Amino acid sequence: MLYSFVKIIARLALPIYCRNLAINRKELLKHKGPLLLAVNHPNSFLDAIILCTLFDGTVYSLARGDAFKNKLAAKILSLFKMFPVYRVSEGVENMEENYKTFDLCKNIFKQNGIVLIFSEGRCINEWHLRPLKKGTARLAISSWEDGIDLKVLPVAINYSSFKRFGKNIKLFFGDVITKEDIDYKDTHGNAIKQFNEILKLQLSQHVFEIKNGDKEALHKAFYVNQPAAKKILLFIPAAIGLLVHAPLYYFTRWLGDFLIKEEGHGDSKLIAFFFIFYPVFLIIVSVILYLLTHNWFSFISLLVLPFTAWAFVQLKKQLD
Repeated sequence: MLYSFVKIIARLALPIYCRNLAINRKELLKHKGPLLLAVNHPNSFLDAIILCTLFDGTVYSLARGDAFKNKLAAKILSLFKMFPVYRVSEGVENMEENYKTFDLCKNIFKQNGIVLIFSEGRCINEWHLRPLKKGTARLAISSWEDGIDLKVLPVAINYSSFKRFGKNIKLFFGDVITKEDIDYKDTHGNAIKQFNEILKLQLSQHVFEIKNGDKEALHKAFYVNQPAAKKILLFIPAAIGLLVHAPLYYFTRWLGDFLIKEEGHGDSKLIAFFFIFYPVFLIIVSVILYLLTHNWFSFISLLVLPFTAWAFVQLKKQLD
């Protein structure tokens, strides 16, 4: 219930925190399971948020195990359909828990569900496909061995910036990988190698390879031209949006940096705190306007302010 409610809100908010979203094969967003999304991982939880928001069906996500250490955090993450996956660096004693997670995933597949896994394992803010871990292959092969007709869909997600709010995003779906593409009954090592070679080929076609600081390549890959008429029409709403939302923006960014020190999670922290505080912010502004004017039309600001935020995101600087 909570997942479905949050997904509706996230879809409404998507045009604000994603300035432009280009998808190569939108029809795949209606894909039914059993389906495993094999995704690159450049931008922490934001990668999962975007995909879970876009897909019609419920998407279960696999997340790093240390995020589940705190019992309250683990409970909250489970409410959002997230399961832990542990790495050796997070304790060899926790590796057995991965079998439990894989069993949960296979039960979801048996019910024609969708699971998302980050095939690189670790998140790094960069335009580069890193070596693939074995987890995606192991889950797929184990599912095929259990007689599940699982489809694996390679997904490449690319961001115009890892620092700026309101991004241009390029999302690419590769070709579905099925059990017919892999000799999964070969030795376990060979089967994993075959799988990762195919998955790497699919992802490498769509994950952008751009060196840090290469502004020309970033501009070519992500810049979206704006019609002059649009700039003129949105200028005043955008200016209002900037003035009104700036205090909230800087407060949430400061709070995220204060509470969560780990690098590479800037966007996720900002989005999470915006999601919590923005409804409160809108209500407070509306109430203040009503107290000043004693006019019920003050509550129209609940709709007007998000529009001004969207207008600002449309006109703000696109690239670093």
